[in-house]
Amino acid sequence: MNKAVRAIGEIVIYHAHIYYDPETTRAAAEQLRVRIGERFKVRLGRWHEVSVGPHPQAMFQVAFETEVFPALVPFLMLNHGDLSILIHTNTADQQRDHVRDALWIGAKLQVKASGLPTEGPPNEAGEPNTTPTLAA
Repeated sequence: MNKAVRAIGEIVIYHAHIYYDPETTRAAAEQLRVRIGERFKVRLGRWHEVSVGPHPQAMFQVAFETEVFPALVPFLMLNHGDLSILIHTNTADQQRDHVRDALWIGAKLQVKASGLPTEGPPNEAGEPNTTPTLAA
């Protein structure tokens, strides 16, 4: 293993993809989404009721800055219920971000990584669209 050490600075932001079943667990996902927005300065993405891109089922995305990670990820670990959550970095290699370097909370799902780019500019978080009013 003679590879160069990757710098933490490669991580621009993180994404959490919160997966749900539109018929059975959407209400739980809605509740978790509200709780996230009440507690964390993040960008809540739109609802995807069907599989999109590499994602195997319905989900919504939470984009967050690196400094939010130490509070948001443990919160999700303790409050995900029966939902599966993919946490991944955003670097220049989206395929690696989604598959090799990802973390799972709950049941691990199969991400379809074949169409993801392996080089290019990382995703930016965009402006947060939440205004936290509660402590984590």
